[in-house]
Amino acid sequence: MKKTLSLVMALLLVVSLAACKPGTNKEADNKGETKNVTLKVWAPQEDQAKREGYDKGLLDHLCQKFNEEHPEWNITFEYGVCGEDVAKDEVTKDLEKAADVFMYANDQIPVLVEAGALAQLGGKNLEAVKAMNSESMMNSVTYKDAVYGVPFSYNGWFMFYDKSKFTEEEVKNLDTMLAKDLGEGVTNVMFQLDNSWYLPAFFYGVGGTMFGPNGTDGSKGSDFNDEKGLAVANYLVDLVNNPKFANQSGAEQGKAISAFAEGKLGAFFTGAWDRENIEKALGANFAAAQCPDFTAGSHKGTMKSFAGSKAIGVNRTSKNMEVAVALAVFLGSQEAQVLRYQARGVVPLNSEGIDDVMLTAITNTVNNGSVAQPLVKEMSNWWSPAETFGKAIVAGEVTKDNAKEKLDTFINNVNSGSGL
Repeated sequence: MKKTLSLVMALLLVVSLAACKPGTNKEADNKGETKNVTLKVWAPQEDQAKREGYDKGLLDHLCQKFNEEHPEWNITFEYGVCGEDVAKDEVTKDLEKAADVFMYANDQIPVLVEAGALAQLGGKNLEAVKAMNSESMMNSVTYKDAVYGVPFSYNGWFMFYDKSKFTEEEVKNLDTMLAKDLGEGVTNVMFQLDNSWYLPAFFYGVGGTMFGPNGTDGSKGSDFNDEKGLAVANYLVDLVNNPKFANQSGAEQGKAISAFAEGKLGAFFTGAWDRENIEKALGANFAAAQCPDFTAGSHKGTMKSFAGSKAIGVNRTSKNMEVAVALAVFLGSQEAQVLRYQARGVVPLNSEGIDDVMLTAITNTVNNGSVAQPLVKEMSNWWSPAETFGKAIVAGEVTKDNAKEKLDTFINNVNSGSGL
């Protein structure tokens, strides 16, 4: 009976969302009435901070513009701060008290869906979102054949570098970069090796897989501890022992940016969120590029960043579903993306006509140096063991003598959570 009722409720929800059409309200159209609505909207602090042209923040500007464009609704907005990276934690604490509309990183979809926190899109809303986005970006918000949000930005990392220290040709290969003499006191490359979002770049680069060849089968686990993976582990041991390399730990945020400003760093791997500070630090020497090639033992490869998206979702428990979905579609529109790009440097998905070195780097990374982050619930088994392994490498606890043992333990911990 419980399963039957759940299925009926889910079907009713899909039907109701399919009937939603941005910009219309049957009651208002037929009776000329204005519906009073209160919506909670959660977004990162950066979208709400006062900045030039936006005294009350970019989020309020966009929401008020949406309100003005919809005379059928009189919307009162209640804002809250919630970064895309912690949405799954904050929203699922209490769905009834959580925001109607919120932003999240797409890798959180399985957790949010299982918690009943995300409404799936249907009908004309879905058609509108598909019309705005590429197939790859639609895949980033698709889970078990249903679409659960409106993508608005790439969520991935690439390489920023000082073009007074490296040429465009040199940054195509990590080993070439590490071999160059940049002078005393200068670090050639800085990376976040103990961050489990960055660590898999090298394993994927030599052909490793996680949760099947397409990352869609949670029962498959990871093969990062095969012969290729061992070559990568040994490569990483050499990397941390290289005086021209430095790690930026989670407790050292800003370390790379400060080094750039002092002229003591050649390259750093991060995402668009650090663009503003890095560009200020490097000035005329600011440059960006896709992830470079490297050679681990006899295995040549290209570092591969996780390619995902940041998206706007609607709380499945929202009492104003029609308005919430319409707002989500608007906040993910090209118009909103362009304003975010102009105000914050958040890279728009639709970048036609924009000449930007960082955007080119991201596009090239997505096309040539990325892998789709697995959207399977078993992905939750990856993060903690990967962080532990990365920290062990940085601390020198992993050596070439024990690399096989440490690697096996690491991957077995990942796979044991997958039932393997």
